[in-house]
Amino acid sequence: MTFLGKLGEVSGSNRTSLLERGVTVDDRTLVNDDGAPYVRNPQIDEIRERVLSRRDRQPNPRRRAADNPRVSVVVPARNEAKNLPIVFDTIPEDVFEIVVVDGDSTDGTAEVARSLRDNVRVVGQTRPGKGNALICGFEAARGDIIVMIDADGSMDGTEIPLYVDALVGGADFVKGSRYMDGAGSSDITLIRSTGNHALRLMVNTLFGTRYTDLCYGYAAFWRWTLPQLALDCDGFEVETMMNIRAHTAGLNIAEVPTWEHDRIHGESNLNATRDGLRILKVIISERLAPKRGRKRFAASAAPGANAPVAGEAASIA
Repeated sequence: MTFLGKLGEVSGSNRTSLLERGVTVDDRTLVNDDGAPYVRNPQIDEIRERVLSRRDRQPNPRRRAADNPRVSVVVPARNEAKNLPIVFDTIPEDVFEIVVVDGDSTDGTAEVARSLRDNVRVVGQTRPGKGNALICGFEAARGDIIVMIDADGSMDGTEIPLYVDALVGGADFVKGSRYMDGAGSSDITLIRSTGNHALRLMVNTLFGTRYTDLCYGYAAFWRWTLPQLALDCDGFEVETMMNIRAHTAGLNIAEVPTWEHDRIHGESNLNATRDGLRILKVIISERLAPKRGRKRFAASAAPGANAPVAGEAASIA
């Protein structure tokens, strides 16, 4: 069974581990320790059926990778011990590895992560910040595909097959969008949404992209694209840098619908004003920077010719 075949399923082992912790679960809903419902993407089953149906009707003869590439899931985490058990229960059982980047946690995050699955690797980061954590995690990842997902429960791991299928179908870089059909957010505030739209319009205008979402950190890409992304930032601006550099590198980019949930436990380290200014600075610096030959390098580094993206993903390169 491919990753897409597992989309939306909850394995028997996951169900047992949740029940042992007093958490009830069905195919759609988890309940956190406070009794509040943690609802997965309400349209995930419908999206899955459309993807499978379209792929069956229009098979892509140019699929350039195996149906089951090795998938590394990179999870930056700082004091997320309470959230990791629920987050891990949404991640498909057959991922190759989960790389947890521990940001000097004091609540036992690393120990909890290691206890949850046998394929968990915990690495440290060299400087504070989400950007640095992701860079360290990407360098440590050994899979063919790298998926980045937050540790706070806001991102649903059962959506990972959507990203993997888009990559196997021909994309080089896949980003989640909360503003596509079948997507949404129960967490984003009006201020953050307004800022995201303004920054997205700026990027689309300055770089000629057609992104529907910009400042969101659910993404996946082939590991061979890391030199083209050439990430070199420390903070939350890392998602914007990735999206811009994926475009300027000439990568084949796709968006997939995703659902953002509320954080389950703890408080976010995101500051709308501070991090918004950092994102703005990245946009301006990337616009003024030379292309650095990334497009030529991307074309020569790609392991095969790009093919149209299959399924629900929308190609926006």
